[in-house]
Amino acid sequence: MKILVTGSAGRVGRAIYIHLAHSYDVVGLDNTPCSTADFVGDIRDDTLLQQALVGVDVVVHTAALHAPHIGYVSDEMFYNVNVGATIKLAELAIDSGVKQMVFTSTTALYGHASTPNGRAGWVTEQTKPLPKTIYHHTKIDAEQRLEAICNERAFPVTVLQMSRCFPEPVEQMVLYRLNRGIDYRDVAAAHRCAIEKGLSGFNRFIISGKTPFAPSFCEQLFYDCEAVLRARSPKLVAVFEQRGWTLPKSLDRVYDSSKAQNELGWVPKYGFENVIDLYDEGFAEVLPSKKQSSS
Repeated sequence: MKILVTGSAGRVGRAIYIHLAHSYDVVGLDNTPCSTADFVGDIRDDTLLQQALVGVDVVVHTAALHAPHIGYVSDEMFYNVNVGATIKLAELAIDSGVKQMVFTSTTALYGHASTPNGRAGWVTEQTKPLPKTIYHHTKIDAEQRLEAICNERAFPVTVLQMSRCFPEPVEQMVLYRLNRGIDYRDVAAAHRCAIEKGLSGFNRFIISGKTPFAPSFCEQLFYDCEAVLRARSPKLVAVFEQRGWTLPKSLDRVYDSSKAQNELGWVPKYGFENVIDLYDEGFAEVLPSKKQSSS
């Protein structure tokens, strides 16, 4: 099987490329020269896409403008890259005989719907997005357009909406692994599971770390988070106390990835303990403690 990964020089795209390359013939496309970019150029270049698609069975599309680009590029550019290029890639992929597309999306697109008043939000694939930014709007639009292409042309598309997956202060990352964060290696594994599962039609999955919480905890998570943590994650509480970190008073949302775990056979492996290990070993994946950096 030959797989094309777009955005393969990016942090997540590179992780997916390397993970898949252990088992498959993988090529990457990115506008930044990199050891994982076999094709270098603009994702909007049709000629380049056609070259990259030769002999490809599956496309993993991670290339996009992201939240940090807001304010630096125009809204038009966001639509051209995140929507227009995605549609064109899907159409060219179909014409080239590609059998499946996996689209890397984001849980951020749920926007205001993630944080209802008076309780923590419990976010599933059934939650109706209430987007905040141009980034959110374009990712929603891209998903919807891919669904239409899937239905019109019988082209299987799996959307993976990944939660936060970038370096942050250690105590923040530790907490996020319980409710709204994911390790980049788990993201890569989810893409492999989606490819190997090969679902027909259009499918959408949230990709986030395992949570010890349940929907019934949402009000208490918002008003008395510490009590829930002590009951549901005492090991995390012990780590915070040992290191002099302050437990949060409130958590505002939980991303539920149980559908992906059940239907894709995907199991997130890297919980909060792994964040601590990376931090203690000095990996750049985790930023210093807020408390330490402000002292």
